[in-house]
Amino acid sequence: MNLPRVWRAAILVSGGGTNALNLIRASRAGEIPAAVLAVLAHRADIPAVERCRAVGVEPIILPLPAGDASSDAIDAALQGVGAELVLLAGYLRHFRLGPWSGRTLNIHPALLPAFGGKGMFGDQVHAAVLRSGARESGCTVHIVDDQYDHGATIVQRRVPVLDSDTPQTLAARVQQEESAAFCEAIRLWALRQHPHA
Repeated sequence: MNLPRVWRAAILVSGGGTNALNLIRASRAGEIPAAVLAVLAHRADIPAVERCRAVGVEPIILPLPAGDASSDAIDAALQGVGAELVLLAGYLRHFRLGPWSGRTLNIHPALLPAFGGKGMFGDQVHAAVLRSGARESGCTVHIVDDQYDHGATIVQRRVPVLDSDTPQTLAARVQQEESAAFCEAIRLWALRQHPHA
């Protein structure tokens, strides 16, 4: 019996780092077929940076200008650590796929295609869900393409929207599903790369 391949992964972050920490933990526990080699952030002052340091992962800080110069720096950093799989875990900038086309996954805190697109992140997503009157929300993990929050869905997990919800309470409920969703998506993605492994 063949053992599953372990993919060399890098995580890109822009915020609190909850999903990054969950992925690092799952990687170390052997729960996903990915070894987290690096975390990349575009600012040193975001909570994710200190939280990753606290678990022994020193983030690579890339203070990036807008446009292709930022993409070139990201490409160089990813190539430098030998990344094969890129995980966008609350990453709020546009990611140029380049050599990682088909090998970049993103998590979004809503049931795409609803409540996605440029500018839709964090509490803005949850507030839009509440304004819409939707009775459920959740999270989506998808393969990244050249549009924000677009590309083939791998996993969705759903939660109810309660009459008493605020953006913050809905966010907390969605976040409880995100770790399992991202891990499941990585396992499914890896299986599709080598279905007979």
